[in-house]
Amino acid sequence: MADTTASKHLSSTNGGNIITDMKNLSSLLKTRTTVTFAYGFMLAFVAFTIFLAFSPSPNSSSPWFTNIFSSSASTSTASPDSSIFSYLLPNNTPTTTTTPRGQGHDSSSLPSQNTTRINNTLSQPPNTKAEAKAPPSAKNLTPSTVLQPHQTANSSIVIKEPDFANNQTQTAPNSNEGQVLKPNQTTVAVPSTTQLAANQSENTPTKSGPFVKKNSGDQEKGDVKSVASNFTASHLKKQSNVTKQSNETDSGVDVKQGIDDLVNCDFFDGKWVKDDSYPLYRPGSCSLIDEQFNCILNGRPDKDYQKYKWRPQGCTLPRLNPGHMLDMLRGKRLVFVGDSLNRNMWESLVCILKSSVKDQSKVFEVNGRVHFRGEASYSFLFKDYNCTVEFFVSPFLVQEWELPEKDGSKKETLRLDLVGRSSSQYKGADVIVFNTGHWWTHDKTSRGKDYYQEGSHVYDELNVLEAFRKALTTWARWVDANVNPMKSLVLFRGYSASHFSGGQWNSGGQCDSEVEPIKNVTYLREYPPKMLVLEKVLRNMKTHVRYLNVTQMTDFRKDGHPSVYRKQNLSPVERKSPLLFQDCSHWCLPGVPDAWNEILYAELLVNEKKKQQTQKRQ
Repeated sequence: MADTTASKHLSSTNGGNIITDMKNLSSLLKTRTTVTFAYGFMLAFVAFTIFLAFSPSPNSSSPWFTNIFSSSASTSTASPDSSIFSYLLPNNTPTTTTTPRGQGHDSSSLPSQNTTRINNTLSQPPNTKAEAKAPPSAKNLTPSTVLQPHQTANSSIVIKEPDFANNQTQTAPNSNEGQVLKPNQTTVAVPSTTQLAANQSENTPTKSGPFVKKNSGDQEKGDVKSVASNFTASHLKKQSNVTKQSNETDSGVDVKQGIDDLVNCDFFDGKWVKDDSYPLYRPGSCSLIDEQFNCILNGRPDKDYQKYKWRPQGCTLPRLNPGHMLDMLRGKRLVFVGDSLNRNMWESLVCILKSSVKDQSKVFEVNGRVHFRGEASYSFLFKDYNCTVEFFVSPFLVQEWELPEKDGSKKETLRLDLVGRSSSQYKGADVIVFNTGHWWTHDKTSRGKDYYQEGSHVYDELNVLEAFRKALTTWARWVDANVNPMKSLVLFRGYSASHFSGGQWNSGGQCDSEVEPIKNVTYLREYPPKMLVLEKVLRNMKTHVRYLNVTQMTDFRKDGHPSVYRKQNLSPVERKSPLLFQDCSHWCLPGVPDAWNEILYAELLVNEKKKQQTQKRQ
């Protein structure tokens, strides 16, 4: 049986079935050959690719392998595929930070000029150019690195190119440090208008120096601020010092450029400088000036005392722009409270602001007054702006009092515990400028005998500094309790220096021979003890009060007082000895108080700036 099966199988094999099996074997061999050939080809391709990758071609027209693997020579935060995408999509380069190895931000090896190079051998879109405006100076800009063709900020290979490169477009050499710029490059802003090559976008450095990518179509208004931030404080200070004062404040917009410098500036550490563009208003043009301050009307012959400007050491004080100041005061009340030196300042400001109003009939004292001595208060209305500039008489800031005696007479006292009577009328004002000081030097107050009163108690004797402290403490408590610091700006102007020589105001003191300011600080007097008391009181207040410390700046100006030019019509006694009756405490107008008001103007600018910053944070 077995032999029969074997015989049949052999017969089948030697018959038609042999041909069928051969065909099947041939098909199997063909499939294996194909697979073997495919694997062989893939291995050859990989080997060829690895060979090219580690033996990159220097030809810039074949960038694939060069750009893909060049990142091994640099430190980059971009993704590994960024070079490929930068080649395919040159205007969509990701934001990166690049620091070439061994170079950092040192630009000592860079060319001395800013140059834009365009290589015509590169395949690129049409030469569509974009202009990028940059700041006036780039001395303080972070130095840039040298970038190559098709190299973005995430590339790091730095190759120096010969100076004789073809097709070189050169910009004006406005910077001490140059840079070579190539197509598809993100550039650093330069100090002049720079023509950028096609597919090239603009880049501005931040303070710390890394590049921050911006596409050419994504420029924003904020770019100006980011460029400005690259200028150091010393550059800003230098720039502000060399700019002429008369050109800085032709408009409120010009003033705003320097407000940041004013925020932390000590306005009172400075000096007086001659400036022929002053005074702020034409001498003799303001009929509102009281006779006591109108030195020109009273016959003073010299005019140089009108032509001085106060210049702080740490900033440029803006020239008072009356139109801009009135705009800031629109719908508001500005109030002066104090003695006749604050009246001096008040009249100065009214004259400055009034000089900018075209229709003078729209500026007037609300009660029709034309003389400004003897009344408890005065108020000038600027009708077009719906604002008032007011003065309240309060020489001590506390109440002068009359205490009845047993014989029916009345004894004058000073109530150290009661704030001035008019306080309720100005507590809601938008800007309040206080002062006191000069009346505390008079005989009665300086002696302090049987004069100072608290409650029903009259002190037999009280030191004037202690009385001054008590009075200011009463004033400070009233301000803290009654003035809303969210609405009102509160300022206190310090002691204004007097210059009596050979006596005091009531004993023949003189200053009529003075025609120039003091120029040497060694001739200035010591800081008044009363102002030390004031400073201590201000520090202990809840309300923030701006201290206008004019003591030293006024001490320089021995030339600015009315002296003998304090009135036109002298009494018979004054005519006999006119030199014995001089005013060396108040100031001629135009004159020194105009500078106080320029500082007040600067304080208003700073206050507006801080308000805007607070609103942004909210």
